[in-house]
Amino acid sequence: MLQKPKGTYDVYGEYGKKILYLEAILQTLMEKYNYEYFRTPIFEASELFHRGLGETTDIVSKETYDFKDRGDRFMTLRPEGTAGIVRSFIENKMYGSPNMPVKAWYYGPMFRYERPQSGRFREFYQFGVEVFGSNDPLVDAEVISVAVNLFRLLGLKGIKVNINTLGDTESRNNYREALLKYFKPYLNDLCEDCRNRYTKNPLRILDCKVDADKDIMKNAPKTIDYLNIESKEHFKKVQEYLKALEIDFEINPNIVRGLDYYTHTVFEVEANIQGFGSQNVLCGGGRYNNLITNLGGPETPGVGFAIGIERLLTALEFEKIELDINIGIDAYIISMSEKEKIEAFKLLQNLRLNGFNCDMDYMNRNLKSNFKQSERLNAKFVIIIGEDELKNDILTIKNNITKEEYKIDSCYIINFLDEKLGDFDE
Repeated sequence: MLQKPKGTYDVYGEYGKKILYLEAILQTLMEKYNYEYFRTPIFEASELFHRGLGETTDIVSKETYDFKDRGDRFMTLRPEGTAGIVRSFIENKMYGSPNMPVKAWYYGPMFRYERPQSGRFREFYQFGVEVFGSNDPLVDAEVISVAVNLFRLLGLKGIKVNINTLGDTESRNNYREALLKYFKPYLNDLCEDCRNRYTKNPLRILDCKVDADKDIMKNAPKTIDYLNIESKEHFKKVQEYLKALEIDFEINPNIVRGLDYYTHTVFEVEANIQGFGSQNVLCGGGRYNNLITNLGGPETPGVGFAIGIERLLTALEFEKIELDINIGIDAYIISMSEKEKIEAFKLLQNLRLNGFNCDMDYMNRNLKSNFKQSERLNAKFVIIIGEDELKNDILTIKNNITKEEYKIDSCYIINFLDEKLGDFDE
């Protein structure tokens, strides 16, 4: 039997409704913030991700799905959203727009070849935002507020922001030299990956999961001690703006993020979820003022974040937060015989075009089985069309909840459902 690939999953039923509900919330929230929807290709030139994310990152070195197309070109299934949005920004010359900053949001599938586990898949969906063109720390705070307000809107509790700063290029270079000097005596105590990172990108050592609990990691130099005056001021302003929005945050000097393109503010947003473990972190992002120039564009600052949708839905499940999804239909139509089926079908069409969620029998079930089907579909009303109904131009309607029965003229069905369905919303 053919089966789905490892690390992927099918979406259907109630879970599918949750996905669609969450997508609608994201779209509405982004409209409030005046962010524009972007959609980029699922596969792009491998060079985009290798240059953008960095050759030393785990994503590029271990996790990307790379392939050659029929034109002998190296392509990669996108592992994250930022690089593609930046490529679009550069290619479409948005940097020349007078309408700056450009504020973008995206939602779509990403691909990473990693070990599947709870909340992590090889094909997964990501929601993210990017803002290009402004170096104002106010934008850092706004971007963070998008994630925080989304989690609050969904009902998650104990939302906390962990922030750090890598500083500008000068500060980051100063910090890099300090790390090289610090880790040099301990190279033999580090894992193989970290020994490779030492010469290529020592900041990546701090993101190691293997050596994370070792004292040499805990005692490593902190980014905040190597900031120049401009970087300190930027970080101070970000904190002031977060306080103004009453967003709880904590400075965590161990946050460096796993991608090479970050500068200045880096952050993670977590929720206090019992039993969720390390997956309490639901969002990560930061500022990347050099990424656009690294990918061939003009010097343009940027900042953004990404949220894994699967992990977010798992968090809501752990917290027993029920999304307000519609798991039923308004009406289910039963025709008593073949003779009434055409009228039932016409009524079904009419009700749907008037905004009602409806269905009917397509399996030639008997009356008893049809009532059971209406219950499985969580139909609020059952509409019956039999010989008498057809002859007298009436409809028999049963309330599936109260079991009340009504007989009405067919022409009043729209008004009837409008009135009675209102009772379910009270």
